[in-house]
Amino acid sequence: MKQKTIILALLPFFICCFSLRSKAQQYLDGRPSTSLRLECQDEGVVLRHGNGADSCDTFGAREAVLNKDGNKYYLFYDGAGKDGWKACLAESDDLKQWSKKGAILALGDSGKMDSKSASSPWIIKSDGIWHMFYLGTPHTSPAPDRIPAFPYLTMKAQAKSIEGPWVKQYDVTPFVEKANSFYTVTSSPGFIVKVNGEFLQFFSGASQDANETKRTLGFARTKNLNGSWDIDTKPLFPPTEQVENSSVFFDDATKTWYLFTNHIGITKENGEYTDAIWVFWTKDIYHWNEKNKAVVLDKSNCTWAKGAIGMPTVIKVGNKLAMLYDGVEGNSTSHMGRDIGLAWMQLPLKISGN
Repeated sequence: MKQKTIILALLPFFICCFSLRSKAQQYLDGRPSTSLRLECQDEGVVLRHGNGADSCDTFGAREAVLNKDGNKYYLFYDGAGKDGWKACLAESDDLKQWSKKGAILALGDSGKMDSKSASSPWIIKSDGIWHMFYLGTPHTSPAPDRIPAFPYLTMKAQAKSIEGPWVKQYDVTPFVEKANSFYTVTSSPGFIVKVNGEFLQFFSGASQDANETKRTLGFARTKNLNGSWDIDTKPLFPPTEQVENSSVFFDDATKTWYLFTNHIGITKENGEYTDAIWVFWTKDIYHWNEKNKAVVLDKSNCTWAKGAIGMPTVIKVGNKLAMLYDGVEGNSTSHMGRDIGLAWMQLPLKISGN
């Protein structure tokens, strides 16, 4: 009788644990989800929009891309300013206190493919030169928001210093969108790494029909950063995964590659929006399995953003992995009014629920 009483008393605990391990977000259109999670501790907002030089981020700060050169951190982010979205720069010694430097890219002249937005830059240093691959588009929504609209294109700039000045290279076309592919309306830049003598870029690809937009990531390859890139025919993940943007980390301790990306969710009330940060993992950088994925950050463990949670960028700091990301304070799912937050993960990374 005593044993039965103990079992009955513990039953709610076992039910609760089982629910936490097995429950996955359900989307109204049936797009894939996962019940796995990567342990992550959110610290909150570290860079707020609104006070950038020359009104460069008056309407929002988002799309964080983090780099380190020497002992200083350099954060490129999209500032939604008075004349459009442009890449801006902020600098820090500790990832928490940031000094804003203003816009580093100007909008292109009328007729240029970056005439409405020059944003979301990913960089890599090679032979003493910093190479930048940024998002350009000739289309946006009306003022004052000026949200970039398809097509999202990859464009090129370079500099001798990470701080700039950055010189656009309109004569370089890294890659373009392609009909009847997974990147018909989006072929925008992503994380770049050099492996086996070639550069790999985890670029964002999207296709669109009358009913929906499908988003995924693909591989672009080159040995010449000032030349064209070859794109693999198949994407890393099925477009039904609905992920975009990338930040990749290699864990030396476990010999595992981790790809952090923002997931696009959907609700009846809000339609599609960036609802969470996901991570995929593999031992082989050239081969990824969509089943190996987990939620990193969503409304359940983010301390301030309970609606839109956007693009992640990660970097190793001591025995932890730091992640910057954008979001909107409260329940809003808007593209506008975003700030940038900081979260931490203990190394080696731990996936729970499997």
